[in-house]
Amino acid sequence: MRRLLGACGAAVLVAAAWACGETNTPAPTEPMDGPAPAEGAPPPLSEESPPPSPEQEEVNPPEDGEFIPPPVVEAPAEESPGEISSPIQKGPDPWPKDTAVNYTQRFGVGRPRGVAVDDAFNIWLLDGNRIGVLKPGATQPLWASNIGQAGRGFSSTVICGGSAGRAYVGYHARELDQPERSSYTDSTFMEGDLDVVKLTPSGIQLEEHLYRSFRRNKEKNDGSLTWIPPVNAGLHNSNNWKYDEDRAVLGCVKVMRGRDKGEVYVSTNHGVSRIKGLHYNSHRHPVWFDAQGHQHIGYSYAVGIAQDGDVLIGNDWTFGIVTPNADLGVWDWMSPKTLNPMKVESSYLPEVNSLPEFDYWRGFQQTKDGRYYLASRSYGLWEMRIISRGNREQKGLRIQGLPTNQLTSLAATDDGSLFIGTGGGGLWRMDASKKLTKVEAVPGKDVKQLVYDPNATPAMLYVLTDAGLTVLRGY
Repeated sequence: MRRLLGACGAAVLVAAAWACGETNTPAPTEPMDGPAPAEGAPPPLSEESPPPSPEQEEVNPPEDGEFIPPPVVEAPAEESPGEISSPIQKGPDPWPKDTAVNYTQRFGVGRPRGVAVDDAFNIWLLDGNRIGVLKPGATQPLWASNIGQAGRGFSSTVICGGSAGRAYVGYHARELDQPERSSYTDSTFMEGDLDVVKLTPSGIQLEEHLYRSFRRNKEKNDGSLTWIPPVNAGLHNSNNWKYDEDRAVLGCVKVMRGRDKGEVYVSTNHGVSRIKGLHYNSHRHPVWFDAQGHQHIGYSYAVGIAQDGDVLIGNDWTFGIVTPNADLGVWDWMSPKTLNPMKVESSYLPEVNSLPEFDYWRGFQQTKDGRYYLASRSYGLWEMRIISRGNREQKGLRIQGLPTNQLTSLAATDDGSLFIGTGGGGLWRMDASKKLTKVEAVPGKDVKQLVYDPNATPAMLYVLTDAGLTVLRGY
């Protein structure tokens, strides 16, 4: 069994915590799901460093304290990616209204490994070192190769849509034996992480490598921000820039409606970071502690949005549910607990395995009837029933009837259905009455990704399999 000791592990057994402090312990690691990074260190970036951020004071957060957020620093507003080559769509989306359309056949999108949609209904595609976009009205996608981190030899992992003409592309880099770095010019900060790309009249271009950490100063507690390096240091811990713990982006989800519509959450080898435009706050994660007081985190693959906007997080060991504060700058704050209330702190299902054993959560969704479901890479589909917020053990109910226990993804839709991606058994649907059926309209045996967009009319479910991309409508 792979054993992960969290790099922000504590030396003393304490209550479950979701965010890392300043005390860290190196962690042995093994390869994770997905492609391995290129051999050797990539060359340094040739782009000029971004302009310095306003001078702020570096702090380490205290254990507790009342949150008093005066209007000292405004939260970042949504930035425009600049001129784009397709207008923002208003009203109904421009795509075919058939209940099932094979986009690989009709639009020649091929067999990509990732799919996303932005606010203008541009369909983004990820295929190795290539990024593609199928614009409304186009008959085939536009492609660009070796942009940003891909051009430096890093392997791409996921793609998420953003505002009109913008997408976020995740990359893979191996964990560091020692994540604490002494200088913000250390080249390891620029490995893996996340690129922001944009669609312009001349094609797809790199907007920037995400670096703008946004975190309220907890020590001062006056609404000001913690200090960040004056150069691009990538996706690093927001509470202490010295720690480069988020190295490989493993999953992502865009908030499709509600108060936080348009924000993006990315899950990594270490936790879940929240993104608004070009700003981010890193990070939170469910954890558990062993008898020696060592903190264990696990790789976070499953990240979803509940019906009420809660963030659903599942890693290889545990899972959690958090209600995010409206302020991006306090996403990683663990106290007071009323700031980002947790419906489930850091739990597991004893019906699946004992806590030290991996459960391999790969999907976490809530259906319209309020029920929670977890999908495992090895142990099938489970309904999760909350016993209590702080209880280590929650109740698990095994869902029978699927052809395999190897699940890859979940998507809850507005008609009350839960779509289930399998490895080897194709796409399945559990309708509102909890009846399971195979979705024969979708070709392919291995489901790679499910993306649901309720903003389309009718709603669109993007299903990516080993046979290509199919879009289902009306669920």
